[in-house]
Amino acid sequence: MFEWAYDGVNASIPRNVGPECANYLSPKRRIIETALISIFIIGSLVWGYKRIKLPTKVSYANNDRVGRRVLLIIMSLVLGIEIGFKFTSRTVVYILNPCHITTAMQLYLLAADPSPTVTAIFRIHLNFLNGPVLAYLFPETESRRIFADKAMYWIQHGLMVVIPYYLLRIGGVYNVEPLSDMSWCIFSYGINLAYHFWIIQAIALPIQVNLSHMLCAAVLDPFGGQNYRVWTFVHQGILCPLLCKLFCYGSDFFLTKFRLTRVKPSLECVLSKQNNSENNEKLIEDVNTSGNGHMHVN
Repeated sequence: MFEWAYDGVNASIPRNVGPECANYLSPKRRIIETALISIFIIGSLVWGYKRIKLPTKVSYANNDRVGRRVLLIIMSLVLGIEIGFKFTSRTVVYILNPCHITTAMQLYLLAADPSPTVTAIFRIHLNFLNGPVLAYLFPETESRRIFADKAMYWIQHGLMVVIPYYLLRIGGVYNVEPLSDMSWCIFSYGINLAYHFWIIQAIALPIQVNLSHMLCAAVLDPFGGQNYRVWTFVHQGILCPLLCKLFCYGSDFFLTKFRLTRVKPSLECVLSKQNNSENNEKLIEDVNTSGNGHMHVN
């Protein structure tokens, strides 16, 4: 019934689709791994949710900017073209890849009115930046047969890094937790694992398409073998929070400290205009005099 969504997947690419990939791990092995990681997922979500906090001193005024609208239009076009290529090539199932989900989150962040929900989604999605980084380090464009389709691959993943930097430049609701706070990282990693093991795996197994390498290891995977998913669980558990914290630290340095790119006094501040510099100074005072400037999420 749904063959139109995946029967265009290129079977000539090793470990891309088919029974050999689906049988890479035994059913018993998959069940045990999924059960053990599910325990970790539930623990991470519960532990993280109890500790995540949102700032109390944030202006929720709609600070609309031309750059935000331009990025919204560009990314919408890129994702629309990507989806169009997926339909024409009968590989719609690839829309479920994590980078497309993260792109949809970024479109929401660019389009939504300021709110605590926007801040929460922004902080969560920063922990998914391993997607574009790995896409550039280990590109998978063999199944993209035309130049335009391959170009969209590079443009989309590049924009996925540009957009959060620009949003941090705007500031306001687009803010991050202190570098020492790991609650958002752990909570987000739980979401990431839940999506892979509970959703992608459940879809990939019956159709035998290696979505996000949940069925079998990539040919070039240095951790290939029967334990490849365990190794992935470990190294991505390190990489995801590490990239998030490095991105936040680098953004803070270039936006608030580096002389050539400094645009505002603090990362939490709304990007200053000529008439709101005093408001930014007042916001800094409020944050500095109100504990850690955060509140628990209800």
